[in-house]
Amino acid sequence: MTDIKPFRLLANYLRREKDRLVARWMKIVSGDTDVEKSDSLSRIQLADHLPAIFEEICAALEHQDLDVAQVAVESDAREHGQWRWRQGYRLDELVRELDLFRQVLTDAVEAYATADDRFGASDQGKARYVVDEVISYVTLGSIREVLRERDNKIDEYTGQLERANDELRRSKRRIDKLYEMRLQVTRRVTHDLRNFLNIFSNALELAEKVPSKVVTALALANRQVSDMKLLIDEMVDYAVALSSRDPGVLETFELRELYDDLVAAIQPAVEEKGLKFHTTFDPLLKVTTSNRLKIKQIALNLLGNAAKYTATGEVGLFMTTVGDRHFRIRVTDTGIGIADEDRERVFEEFERAAGNDFPGTGLGLAIVRELVTSLGGEIDFRSQEGAGCVFEVLLPIVVRAER
Repeated sequence: MTDIKPFRLLANYLRREKDRLVARWMKIVSGDTDVEKSDSLSRIQLADHLPAIFEEICAALEHQDLDVAQVAVESDAREHGQWRWRQGYRLDELVRELDLFRQVLTDAVEAYATADDRFGASDQGKARYVVDEVISYVTLGSIREVLRERDNKIDEYTGQLERANDELRRSKRRIDKLYEMRLQVTRRVTHDLRNFLNIFSNALELAEKVPSKVVTALALANRQVSDMKLLIDEMVDYAVALSSRDPGVLETFELRELYDDLVAAIQPAVEEKGLKFHTTFDPLLKVTTSNRLKIKQIALNLLGNAAKYTATGEVGLFMTTVGDRHFRIRVTDTGIGIADEDRERVFEEFERAAGNDFPGTGLGLAIVRELVTSLGGEIDFRSQEGAGCVFEVLLPIVVRAER
């Protein structure tokens, strides 16, 4: 059985010499060209967990039992690895500084053995073994922690790169879409301008060749001018909506007043077609802070579509609360509805699910979508072909200017 008294005396000697030995180690490390990072650290940063590890080596020596210090060594090794990673150490620098610490302690054991004849060669071998084992354990634990930190950082960078690549792909799709939209706008405007000029030219020729048809020719020309004005007006509105996602001028106003304005604005068109007009306003709705003109434009556009595409039946306008922070505008009709194959494109530019049977530019719902987005809202719809549509716009009660 090992006599632990000599090792207890060695441990006490090392504790007395701790400050000197740690200082010696720091001087050696600072002068070692293989540990470049040490030059940029303060003495406290350089020492880090070495004093604590020193004490754990002393505890293992005096008990001649590595298990005594195992838990503390594991903890200190992890923390030492974390700090060295944050301080920018390379793995070879970390291994080198711990190897130098091993050498300092081994030299101290030899000096003690030289001064004390009672500490024989066998004891010296056992002491070196304990020092080597603890330092090796610390080195391994520190390396594992550095590798773990490195892997975490690699994962973080990989995630950032993946998100950046996703954003680049989305940006490319947006650019491709904008390019296609620009071509589409050019084709559409060119086509409509050509038609306008052809029909307008025909109207002038008709007025010149057949004087009795002047009134008819002027009516034809006026209709073309009105159609072109509608196209230009909606293109200007869409350009404005696309130019900024900012909510614009915000004001606080009564939703009931806006609701009454909407009813008064659309009711004549509904009644002119002999349609029923159902309206409901939630009395819990009070005031909102938002862009009044944008909300009005959203609702009138949806109501105008509902009236235009409904030949018989009814149109509805409903304004209700949704929780404490939102309200909903619901517009319903019993019109021609939207076919399943057209659902994905109803909000696209110049898309008209109703085809050419109804007048329009195909920009209305695209404008609505952009206006809703600028106010931090959402728009959705459900429809059945031949049975009408239900459009729902969810908007915040209070729109924040910093959006």
